[in-house]
Amino acid sequence: QVQLVESGGGLVQAGGSLRLSCATSGRPFIAVGWFRQAPGKEREFVAAINWSGDSSSYADSVSGRFTISRDNAKNTVYLQMNSLKPEDTAAYYCAANRRGGVVAGSQYEYPYWGQGTQVTVSS
Repeated sequence: QVQLVESGGGLVQAGGSLRLSCATSGRPFIAVGWFRQAPGKEREFVAAINWSGDSSSYADSVSGRFTISRDNAKNTVYLQMNSLKPEDTAAYYCAANRRGGVVAGSQYEYPYWGQGTQVTVSS
């Protein structure tokens, strides 16, 4: 089993920044992905990173603005979000993939999920 707890969400103005954290426990060598879901929309992939941190992937909509990273000594994965836009408003979830070397964009690759943290970007 893997447990994940997100934090760092909040309200920010367009153009601002936030850093989300995902604290993990229960199983080492996991890959982690960030997903988001806006009201009335399907959950979508944001970014993912492998267990060693040397491979990552981003959705086109956030590439160049968001950066995913991890500190395995702290069992924490981060999502640094810069140049935020109103369309980034959503509940953000981190999820764990037991196949630690795989950087996957499909939510179906991730059996473990956190409870989510809300990000609201005002215009």
